[in-house]
Amino acid sequence: MGDQTQAQTTPRTGTKFPPEIISRFAGAGVDLESMFAAGHLGNRMGVELVEAAPERVVGTLPVEGNTQPYGLLHGGASAVLAEHLGSIGATLHAGPTKMAVGVELNCTHHRGMRSGTVTGTATPVHRGRSTATYEIVITDDRDRRVCTSRLTCLLRDAAPNGADVSS
Repeated sequence: MGDQTQAQTTPRTGTKFPPEIISRFAGAGVDLESMFAAGHLGNRMGVELVEAAPERVVGTLPVEGNTQPYGLLHGGASAVLAEHLGSIGATLHAGPTKMAVGVELNCTHHRGMRSGTVTGTATPVHRGRSTATYEIVITDDRDRRVCTSRLTCLLRDAAPNGADVSS
């Protein structure tokens, strides 16, 4: 039984997913690593997914390269990390037949950062049938809070075969 509750590390990215999540999405033909890749923006910013489950999603972002003109971590960079992590949590909660679409994000910035890495941890506030809300706490290397965010996602039926979902 202990092996079934241990998170499994995927070989390509090193992200830890619980075994039940891997089998749930694999059974639907979904490649979790590809699905939760940071995308063009996240890749450019250096977002790395560390751990992912509906109850907790963890990722990191380097401060270097993501600063505003004063040399501080850009608030938009914190927002990108928060939306990425919260969306993953909402998607894992919703399952492979649904997609999570962010409808509201707010961020409160508490502390400036000039170097190092920030870590975001997304935990659910509400997980329903049609919406999911996650709180994302972003901390510095000394575990001091840098930003607190909240993301609400609409959970929609996944479009078959990549059909347009903009309407």
